[in-house]
Amino acid sequence: MAEKHIPTPMTNLPGKDESSEKIHNRMSKIKHKILVISGKGGVGKSTISTNLAYGFSKIGQNSGLLDVDIHGPSIGRMTGIEGLPLAVNEDKSIEPIIKDGVRIITMASLLQSSDQPVIWRGPLKMKAIQQFLGDINWSDLDWLVIDSPPGTGDEPLSVCQLLPDLDGSIIVSTPQEVALLDARKTVKFSQALGVEVLGIVENMSGFVCPHCGQRTDIFKSGGGEKAAKEFNIPFLGRIPIEPAIMESGEQGKPYVVENPDSESAKELMSIAQKIADMLV
Repeated sequence: MAEKHIPTPMTNLPGKDESSEKIHNRMSKIKHKILVISGKGGVGKSTISTNLAYGFSKIGQNSGLLDVDIHGPSIGRMTGIEGLPLAVNEDKSIEPIIKDGVRIITMASLLQSSDQPVIWRGPLKMKAIQQFLGDINWSDLDWLVIDSPPGTGDEPLSVCQLLPDLDGSIIVSTPQEVALLDARKTVKFSQALGVEVLGIVENMSGFVCPHCGQRTDIFKSGGGEKAAKEFNIPFLGRIPIEPAIMESGEQGKPYVVENPDSESAKELMSIAQKIADMLV
């Protein structure tokens, strides 16, 4: 029988009070912490998270990116750090990987291979997130963007419970009606936990032809803005389906860095600036 390789949390965790104190001490050095969430998968949430983190960096602020998607981490691939090892300091704190000025931590850095599944129940995922927040040497940051898995389960719930000073959530949706139903659930999730919803981003809002530049609304358009008005929360902007955005993610090159003069990159930068202006 083949040997089982099931990843475990990085170290033995301290007691609850000590763990809470470590998280408080680490997180108190970070000015703003935002959670990027979505009610369903496949809406481009990790793409938005990555480009927000690099967008904050491009406007001259120190930025970090934390991937708490335990079972399906994609930030490693999107930022080009997949397979790079983490460094452990003498005090057992862990150094994030720094790529183009952004400090990054993802579950993918702990896996032996990119196709290795993480077979964990809720308590182990909670422990891992505690360590991501308390044992990582995030240093002094202006922003920590936290990318979560789809839905309102263990990971986003753990983040909200462990970070009482979380600045708010960013909800990513697509224009289809079924996606908007999930967006509404995510708004209510944030409200139930006392987390301010900073705004909605409508992703995959129309297709931009790479040859002629013509835009076609494959999934309709305006649904994200409609949901924002319904709940009286800010609508941050809409990002079209653009092959170059997907290609840059596959190549590990954030779009706002790789294609800064494109209209989509400008829209992503505008969204980052709107969030920055909100929390000044």
